[in-house]
Amino acid sequence: MRKLSLFILAIFIISAVNVSYAGEKWAELEAFHKVMSQTFHPAEEGNYQPIKDRIGEMVGAASSMVTNPVPAEYNKPEILDAAKKLEADSRALEEKIKAGSTDQAIFTDLNALHDTFHTIVGLCNPKEEHKDEKK
Repeated sequence: MRKLSLFILAIFIISAVNVSYAGEKWAELEAFHKVMSQTFHPAEEGNYQPIKDRIGEMVGAASSMVTNPVPAEYNKPEILDAAKKLEADSRALEEKIKAGSTDQAIFTDLNALHDTFHTIVGLCNPKEEHKDEKK
């Protein structure tokens, strides 16, 4: 049952992210999403090796969101602030992983990064992120 719930959640997340890019593509956000999905979902199942192996890639993707030009429709203070938080928190997680942090501490921080990512997605397309709340 848990795997079915996770599968449904993954489909929802992929759909929400794909819909949020209905306007101009933000390649750096898509790159971050790719790393996040390939590390977060294994961690939910107790496999922390992907995030331990790919944290540098995640930091790089988050950094690219901040340092590369942001498409005009997403170039808003609240989105830029969230992207900066994503970068800072990714770097902090990288330091924890390098220091040998526990898997639970890694997951707590990875989960917070996941939440920040979804905050950005919601800010990029608020209608899609909140459409279920209006039902």
